[in-house]
Amino acid sequence: MPSFDVVSKLDWAEVKNALNQASKEVAQRYDFRGTDAGLEQGEKSITVFASSDDRARAVWDVVMDKLVRRSVSLKHFSPGSPQRTAKGHSKIVIEVKEGIDKEPASKIIKLIKDKKLKVQAAIQQDTVRVTGKKRDDLQEVIALLKGADLDLDLQYVNFRD
Repeated sequence: MPSFDVVSKLDWAEVKNALNQASKEVAQRYDFRGTDAGLEQGEKSITVFASSDDRARAVWDVVMDKLVRRSVSLKHFSPGSPQRTAKGHSKIVIEVKEGIDKEPASKIIKLIKDKKLKVQAAIQQDTVRVTGKKRDDLQEVIALLKGADLDLDLQYVNFRD
C-alpha cells in the first residue's frame, strides 16, 4: 500500500552557515560598531543581542536575510519581544520550531478528511503518515497540502509504493 510522511524538518547545516555569515556581517558592518551586537545559537533557539531594541531587531533582520538566501523557511522561527538584560542591553530570543505538533497535525488530518479522498492519515510522533491504495490519491493529498494555508514548512518524505 503506497504511503508517505508529511514532516516539518529544518536543515541545521544551512541554519548554521546562515548564522555564521550573519555574525561575520554584524562584526564588519559600520552601523553595528560599538553596539555589542551579536548572536548565539542554542539547542532550540537563537539569541540576538545589542545595546538597544532597534539594533537587536536589525541583527535579527540580518539573520533573516541570510536564512532566506540559503533557502531556509522563516516559518520555523518565532521571535519573541525584545527583553532587557542586566547591563541595560537588549536581547531577542527566537524559538526554533521543528516537527509537527499535535494541533497542526490534527488540522492537516481534518483538511485531508474534508476533501474525502480515499486515504488514511495518522499522527506518528512529529510526523503525519498518509496511506492510500492509489498513488494518484497520495499525489492529490500533496497538492492539497501545498495549496493549503498552513503556518508550517512541510516536506513530503519516505514515499513507499
